[in-house]
Amino acid sequence: MPATLSWLDFDAAEREQTQRILALFQEKEARDELGFGGIRDSISDQLFPGTSTIQTRLRYMLFVAWMYRSLEEKRVPSGEMEAKARKFELSLTAPLLESDDRAGVFGRLAGGGLKRLPSSVYWAGLGSWGIRTFRGSQGEYHRGLDAVYRRRALHKGDGGEGEPDRSRVTWEPGLIEAPPEFPLNLSFELSRDEADYLQERIALSQGNSLIGHLAVHGKPDTAEFPWEHAQLASFGPAHQELLENARLFSDVMYGASLVYNVLLSELRARKGHAIKDSALVAKNRDLLAEWEDNVDREGAAGWRMPRFWELVRGHGYTIGMPTQTFVERWVKFLTSDRKKFADQNDIRELVQSREQSLKRAKSRFLNQRALDQWGGAAGMTRLSFRWPIASRLLGDLYAGLKAKKAGTHA
Repeated sequence: MPATLSWLDFDAAEREQTQRILALFQEKEARDELGFGGIRDSISDQLFPGTSTIQTRLRYMLFVAWMYRSLEEKRVPSGEMEAKARKFELSLTAPLLESDDRAGVFGRLAGGGLKRLPSSVYWAGLGSWGIRTFRGSQGEYHRGLDAVYRRRALHKGDGGEGEPDRSRVTWEPGLIEAPPEFPLNLSFELSRDEADYLQERIALSQGNSLIGHLAVHGKPDTAEFPWEHAQLASFGPAHQELLENARLFSDVMYGASLVYNVLLSELRARKGHAIKDSALVAKNRDLLAEWEDNVDREGAAGWRMPRFWELVRGHGYTIGMPTQTFVERWVKFLTSDRKKFADQNDIRELVQSREQSLKRAKSRFLNQRALDQWGGAAGMTRLSFRWPIASRLLGDLYAGLKAKKAGTHA
């Protein structure tokens, strides 16, 4: 029997939050071998709300909104909206591939077989940034459009004062107009007016976040991690505190992933006796030894763990006591000046039991098929909390803000 997941449907906001979390499991970077996902995503959402690991370019935010608005203007019925929207989205691929900047084009390889459409990837972000005002899932939006059309027809010509009825408004009233050629002759280059609009949306909706700050005050930066940003000193105290805790978590807990890979490579070498598996053991042990030599032990020793849990809890993600216990035990091992982690039985047992408690019958330590499917590296990159994605989106924004205003001359 296939596994199912149910939840009590209290209101649109809670429903959308749940659906956004479920969508994370479809993302490549959401693989979570040792149960750090809740911490990772809590920090990521606080720093860069509206982003996800499979977003590519900023102008897709506008492409999706323009597409749906144009289909609504044609009064495409609910029963046809999903199919027509899919056809529309797939039609964007060819003109984008004809542009000079083709990085990040959805459907570049899959073509008409594309499974994850831009609209589903950007749906949550459109809501988070206030561009989408319809509160609900994409499926609910499709199904509910007939009712929206009826309400609009019923109230057509109303000149009432105050805010418009939310049940009739699906997109932010000030949504910038699409260029006349849309959806033809496309590129990812934002016009100055489009960049101004997106900057305003991010600032108004997420002004207290780091992406909100950087959208207004930031400059292009090639830092690998957000705590290495050249403007770090100008960030507010709350951002700096969260980034310092993110840095420590990324640095310290990376070692647990390295131990996990050492254990798996050793297990497979024992069972397979392959030369390549023995070489992988040596490689993973070298990586772990390098981490031990460079990890910030002094920072870990002064890490205020109670404050860390205050920062990451209460943002829509469940972080249970087993996760807290695992992290705190790992930090204790590190700060007790332990050496050669790969040879410490209690450290090996901590990591192995953690993975088994999470995966149970699918644990790679218990399930030969799962072990065989292991690619040789699980969680082998340090957490960057969506900074590479946020940095790319911000780069698109900064480039647009430098463009000349329509109608101006050099």
